[in-house]
Amino acid sequence: MKNLPLAIQNLKEIIEGEFVYVDKTDLFRELIKVKQVFLSRPRRFGKSLFLDTLAEVFQGNANLFSGLKIADSGYEFKKYPVCA
Repeated sequence: MKNLPLAIQNLKEIIEGEFVYVDKTDLFRELIKVKQVFLSRPRRFGKSLFLDTLAEVFQGNANLFSGLKIADSGYEFKKYPVCA
């Protein structure tokens, strides 16, 4: 059984550590099309992990997304400058 990623906010660490990850990457393609987004969620509700996952998409790290919906959707993992 996979462990829960408690207090882990890094996608690479979750994927490589084989922790449980709920795949919401199918929503990223729709989000990328929008110019401005207001991200509102309660405390400790995954905002940092979400933004880290989005940064990994924009950095072109396709190997992290094998088996996830964004990889199966035909998204081209182009590399963009990302501020950390």
